[in-house]
Amino acid sequence: MSFNWRRQACWMMAFWLFSACSNGPVKKEAYDTPTSGAIHISVDESFKPVIDEQIKVFESSYPDAKIIAHYKAEADCLKDLISDSTRMVIITRALTWEEERFLKDTLTYSPSQEKLAYDAITLIVNNNSKDTIFDLADIRSLLKGTSGYKYKVVMDGLTATSTVRYALDSLLKGQAFGQNVTAAKNSQAVIDYVAANEDAIGFVGVSWIGDQTDTNMLSFTGKVKIASVECVNCDPVAYVKPYQANIGLKRYPMVRALQAVVKENFQGLGSGFTNFLIYERGQLIFRKAYLWPVRMALGVRKTNI
Repeated sequence: MSFNWRRQACWMMAFWLFSACSNGPVKKEAYDTPTSGAIHISVDESFKPVIDEQIKVFESSYPDAKIIAHYKAEADCLKDLISDSTRMVIITRALTWEEERFLKDTLTYSPSQEKLAYDAITLIVNNNSKDTIFDLADIRSLLKGTSGYKYKVVMDGLTATSTVRYALDSLLKGQAFGQNVTAAKNSQAVIDYVAANEDAIGFVGVSWIGDQTDTNMLSFTGKVKIASVECVNCDPVAYVKPYQANIGLKRYPMVRALQAVVKENFQGLGSGFTNFLIYERGQLIFRKAYLWPVRMALGVRKTNI
């Protein structure tokens, strides 16, 4: 009995050693590199137009690379971070200390985080609307349902999206939405709804309506009007639109940062794509989409019109 057990153990040890020697270490070529391979990323749906353009240019520059983007609500992007299949997320905030600690405990290393650009939440109204100027008190009362304006407020979802989180945290300071706030499927649906209803007012990211050189963006801009919002650093009082200068000079009040979180402890494709986003070509694409690039110096000149 003892002999059989020992003989079986020897056979198992020999089989393990043979398998290890036959397979050898995993070759480096099996992994992606900063410019090759394929990865899945999750992206806040608010930034689909500009991230689609970033991926298009990146993949044209590096034909061996494939970035597979899944556009969804911000909270769902964060959930994807604990999934093995998702290497990178692009959202509108940094990880909290609790989230970072949980991921470090799970992964045994901390994900890297990079700020990419600044985005403006844009207020849009129907082309026939007479109301195109709002102060922050107007916007808060609209969201609470206590405004004298009889508008239906359209968000890109009632829960989990970055736009909804900004409205609840930064504008309403934790108060609830009014009964006049409704949800559309996504940012494009917000634009379509406002375009079809004179009594609607919508909230979307500036990249959905700001790129004047893209034919799709031109069609969206023709459907709706961009409202002016009370300037937070203007004397005398002024109302401004979400132009890049107003974002960069902190004149436009509803601004948020775009953040990349990469779950890699080696120089892989997630790191390579992030480097593309934070350096010249990626920053130029953000500028073209009317976001304010974080690392690109832009000059602001005063002119008389």
